[in-house]
Amino acid sequence: MAPNRRHVVPNSNGGWDVKAPGAKRASVHAETQAQAQDAARRILHNAGGGEMVTHNVKGQIRAADTVAPGNDPFPPKG
Repeated sequence: MAPNRRHVVPNSNGGWDVKAPGAKRASVHAETQAQAQDAARRILHNAGGGEMVTHNVKGQIRAADTVAPGNDPFPPKG
């Protein structure tokens, strides 16, 4: 089974979108990146966990985070 992912990406008309890989339409549109990240975390948490991938304003990946109850492939040591 493929991991559950959501991408936080800039919208060409302003604001930020939360999209599933391969989706044409956004699940959520938000004014700020932080609001979009919060929405992506909620979606992933409710779906059983997964990966949130955040892009910068140029569309490049800048961060990837595991959302519980997802299984982090690279857990912090400690």
